[in-house]
Amino acid sequence: QVQLAESGGGLVQAGGSLRLSCAASGAASGRTFSSYSMGWFRQAPGKGREFVAAIAWSGGGTVYADSMKGRFTISRDNAKNTVYLQMNSLKPEDTAVYYCNAVVGNTIVTMRRPLLDYWGPGTQVTVSS
Repeated sequence: QVQLAESGGGLVQAGGSLRLSCAASGAASGRTFSSYSMGWFRQAPGKGREFVAAIAWSGGGTVYADSMKGRFTISRDNAKNTVYLQMNSLKPEDTAVYYCNAVVGNTIVTMRRPLLDYWGPGTQVTVSS
């Protein structure tokens, strides 16, 4: 199965930036990383997991949650089996554990849904005011 490992989180002041990485390894049903659309999700304390951003398998299409538009940028490097999330202008409400996952299909509607029924350990992002 596909293994996911998030990294790059940390403590940052409001207005600061962080770049998260998600390294994928392994494969399922003969598929490779480059055939998966990928997404980022987050879970704040006491809240459910929510969609953040996704990028199509080809890298040609992206979608963002409304509150992240203009601040976050998702990208991928298929040669490195890695997807990134550049986060700028961070706010205290961005504090959460951030997870990556493969996502469904490659449209702006379907890519908001996680594909795999398991998650990596996530990476903690804490934004101080």
